[in-house]
Amino acid sequence: MELQNKRNIAKNIFLDILCFTLGGILYGISVSVFSEPNQIAPGGVTGISIILNSLIHTPVGTMALILNAPLIIWAIVELGYKLVVKTIFAIILTSISIDVIAMFIPPYQGDQMLVAIFAGVTEGAGLALIFIRGGTTGGTDTAARLLGRRFPHFSMGRLMMFIDLCVVVISAIVFKSVESAMYAVIVIFVATRLIDAVLYGTDIGTGKMLFIMSQKSQEISQAIISQMSRGVTILKSKGAYTGKEGDVLLCAVRKYEVYRLTQLIKEIDIDAFIIIGDAGQINGEGFKENGKEEKTLKDIIKNRKRKE
Repeated sequence: MELQNKRNIAKNIFLDILCFTLGGILYGISVSVFSEPNQIAPGGVTGISIILNSLIHTPVGTMALILNAPLIIWAIVELGYKLVVKTIFAIILTSISIDVIAMFIPPYQGDQMLVAIFAGVTEGAGLALIFIRGGTTGGTDTAARLLGRRFPHFSMGRLMMFIDLCVVVISAIVFKSVESAMYAVIVIFVATRLIDAVLYGTDIGTGKMLFIMSQKSQEISQAIISQMSRGVTILKSKGAYTGKEGDVLLCAVRKYEVYRLTQLIKEIDIDAFIIIGDAGQINGEGFKENGKEEKTLKDIIKNRKRKE
């Protein structure tokens, strides 16, 4: 059992590195080959870096890393450190990829619509690979998560849209081109739709709820708890046709965790029956406030003070 756990850990680390590396390369291509050479700033920290590049000629990847540094520090204080570790790794990889790819792959400056579409496709594919493994690239998504804790009446999607919109408007002013802003909107739209399609189809919701039926329900529930740090509820069931009694596992996860969870289930039982549905809102431990998402730096400090 211990050997199997070590193998699973090694496999997960390998997949994390592989997906983050491929995702970083694709994201770097999106920025260095398509967006930056054509003065398209598709929101977020990368968009701000592209704008600054046109003003003070700083490398886009390096500037993105610098701008993300305060967000990382803020995230360590406000969010769970488990999420931040992967985020730091992803930020470093994508930042390096942007600058390195700019040295070796020539920019494409042809038809602007093709530029916007392919920038969105490569960005979306790259980010999807990173999100699949539970990471983020900092920027808009991290800023939105942090702001969401201060302004809980705004959804994360709306906060992300607001931040991106501000960057796009600024880019139109700096580049003196309304068309540039319009193409940036196309990039954002294509990228977000592709991310949605890769991660969880075309469904839209704040979380996902899975019902899992398997002859190996105990093994699956233990794997979910130990490898994904998610809770599982065991429901007693009885087949209407067969009359056989069994267990149904109920598990709530974030959207980007669905792919990883289904893969984990299939590794244990290839014949497992899985129903995936939308969860419009999830409150409690591991999700929305009233049970903090993960152990944070604030929690650690508070706990130490109590012990003292």
